[in-house]
Amino acid sequence: MNDNEERPVTIITGRVWRKKGGKPEGVHVMLVAPDDDSAVRRALESLAAEGFAEAELDRIGDMEGEPDEEPHLSAYQGALEGEVSIVTFDEPF
Repeated sequence: MNDNEERPVTIITGRVWRKKGGKPEGVHVMLVAPDDDSAVRRALESLAAEGFAEAELDRIGDMEGEPDEEPHLSAYQGALEGEVSIVTFDEPF
């Protein structure tokens, strides 16, 4: 990829905890970053800034297009605008 091309939106999946030992929530973090290391670093910084005490990140990859449904559609749009977008959801047991 050369510098003139737009970078794809990266998605990172995992679990987060608002307090240590608390109930886990699923998380999808969407952002645009120059590489995976930068993406993970920015995701962890943003999760900490939002008050999450712990994070366990499982997978990272590039999105292959715009999601169809909310809240992921808004998160994707935010990522394209330079934001680190965080979507949390109940973690199935």
